[in-house]
Amino acid sequence: AEGLNYGHLPKALLKFHKYPEGSRTALEEHLVEAVLYVKDRKRTCRVHFTVSEEHRRDVEKHLNEIRARFERQHDVHLDIDISVQSADTDTIAVDMENRPFHDESGKLILRPGGHGALLSNLNRLSAGDIVFLKNIDNIVPDHLKPETVVHKKVLGGYLVTLQEQIFRCLRRLASDSVDAGDLDQIVLFCREKLNIFIHADFMTLDSASKRAMIFAKLNRPIRVCGMVRNEGEPGGGPFWVDEKEGTQSLQIVEESQVDPLSETQRSIWSAATHFNPVDIVCGIRDYRNRKHDLQQFVNQDAFSIVRKSEKGRDVLALELPGFWNGSMAYWITVFVEVPLATFNPVKTVYDLLRPAHRMEEAGLPGRIKQTRS
Repeated sequence: AEGLNYGHLPKALLKFHKYPEGSRTALEEHLVEAVLYVKDRKRTCRVHFTVSEEHRRDVEKHLNEIRARFERQHDVHLDIDISVQSADTDTIAVDMENRPFHDESGKLILRPGGHGALLSNLNRLSAGDIVFLKNIDNIVPDHLKPETVVHKKVLGGYLVTLQEQIFRCLRRLASDSVDAGDLDQIVLFCREKLNIFIHADFMTLDSASKRAMIFAKLNRPIRVCGMVRNEGEPGGGPFWVDEKEGTQSLQIVEESQVDPLSETQRSIWSAATHFNPVDIVCGIRDYRNRKHDLQQFVNQDAFSIVRKSEKGRDVLALELPGFWNGSMAYWITVFVEVPLATFNPVKTVYDLLRPAHRMEEAGLPGRIKQTRS
């Protein structure tokens, strides 16, 4: 390829921001940001990137080139690993008559199962109690990082606070030492702090059944999702969703999930005040410090069928429940408003011309100074 070869590079390897000492790729900016809020007491930063198989070698090469320099500059140890979307999650493509689609040699065409397949990558992570999820292109230069970092810490801190309360409730429920008054307090916590819908039939159950039901609702992974004001960016948003059993739950809903023929559903979608910037903090361990099996909390009915192009021909492809949609449908979910300043995505190269990505707009050429904590 000629020139910068940007047409064939992943966003992680594109140079996003220019500094006096040189330019940084999106991947480098994420490493700098990670130092500011995921560094542990031993000054280790654990960062995981999911990449496509075709770009894995280039990403690993880039990391090997920059790792030592970043560790010296920030006095940290970078524990970085990479995973790819497993081919086991690919699905069969069909033609417009729902017949399996074959290539010229007669082999079935398989297509990636969508970003919901990344749940398997998250499920395989062995280290860490808390996971911060973020898109590779939502990153800012150093002079704007402080506001992002503050709100990352707010989201993470709120998750830890809720987790501690949830774990206390679970330990009490598991000990069978909960009286009627204690159970009422736990139910109130579920409703008011966690937005967990308690079905009206709950009051007709005996004490043991009530404890079992509340235990099941609390013994789940938890996510705290930052939400920004809706200013027309494409993507999902926070909604209450009616469930089959007559309850409601908080979900991140994509436009493709909204019935285009329902005026009521379209009006609800259009009235949305907030937007999902993929700013999510996940607690993936239970009250006994065991990792949850995240596959147990997926709404398997939340798949989607999408039209794609395969060698110039239209095909239909089945996509797995979206990563932060159906794949996390049965998690404990809490939404928190965060400032729009924390959301600066780069969906096209022209987005790099926005003020948030132009160093000269800020008149601040320097880098954030790191202090030992």
